[in-house]
Amino acid sequence: MKLKKVLTLAAVAALSFTLVACGGNKDAGKSAGDDKTIVVGATPNPHAEILNEVVKPLLEKDGYKLEVKVFNDYVLPNKGLTEKSLDANFYQHSPYLDEYNKKNNTDLTYTVKVHLEPMGVYSDKVKNVNDVKEGALVAVPNDPTNESRALKLLAKEGLIKVADKEILTKNDITENPKKIVVKELAAEQLPTALKDVDLDVINSNYALEAKLNPLSDSIAIEAKDSPYSNILAVRSDNKEDEKIKALSKALTSPEVKKYIEDNYKGAIIPSF
Repeated sequence: MKLKKVLTLAAVAALSFTLVACGGNKDAGKSAGDDKTIVVGATPNPHAEILNEVVKPLLEKDGYKLEVKVFNDYVLPNKGLTEKSLDANFYQHSPYLDEYNKKNNTDLTYTVKVHLEPMGVYSDKVKNVNDVKEGALVAVPNDPTNESRALKLLAKEGLIKVADKEILTKNDITENPKKIVVKELAAEQLPTALKDVDLDVINSNYALEAKLNPLSDSIAIEAKDSPYSNILAVRSDNKEDEKIKALSKALTSPEVKKYIEDNYKGAIIPSF
C-alpha cells in the first residue's frame, strides 16, 4: 500500500512537471509567435528611435503591439531573427544581409527600404582627408560590406586607389601614396577610436549615437545616391505575415518620412 502511494505521488509530480514545462515553452515563444505582437531588433539610433517614436503608435492604431529589442552590434540581431526570437530587424543594408546569408548559410530577406545613412569620415586632427601625413592611421569597419564602403569613400576622396570589385579589404588597396595604415575595428568601436586615429570612417547610426552629426562633423561623406539603404529584414517564412505587412507599411509611412526629415536634417535620408 505504501509503495502504491509513493508511485501515485511520483506520477502526479511527473504530470505536474510536464504541464509546467509545456506552459513554460508556450510562454517563452509567445512574443515572437503572437499574431498581434511584433518583436523587432534594432540598433539604438536612429532605428530604435524611429520604431518607438513613430512606428509603435501607428501600429497600435491597427491593433498591434510593437516590442523593440535594442542591440549594440551587427551580428546578434540576425541571429535572433534566424532563431525566431525576433520577427524582424531594422539596422542593416541589403549588401550586409547578402554577405551574412552567404557566410552563415541562411536565407534572411527583406520587405522594404527605409532610409540611407551616409557613411562619413571624421577626424580630430585634420580638416581635409588629403591633409593626413604619411603613415597616418585610418580606422574602418571590419565587416566586409562596410569596410568596402569605407575604402571606396577614401578612394573617392583621392587618398587611395582600390581594386575594381564589390567586396574590398585593405589588401585590395592598389595605390597608397601616403602609406596609410588601415585599422579594421568592429563598427560599434569606431566612435571611441576617434581620438586615437588620424581618420575614422564611421557608420552614421554609431556616429549619431556618439553625438556626431554626419553632415556638420564629418570631413567627407558618401553621396546621397549610395546603394546602402537600410532595410526591414525578415525571414522567408514570415515575409507574407499580416503583422510584417503592417510593420512594413508603418515604416514607409508619411509619418516616418516626415520624422526622418525633421529630426535628422539630411544626415539620414528617406528611401521611399
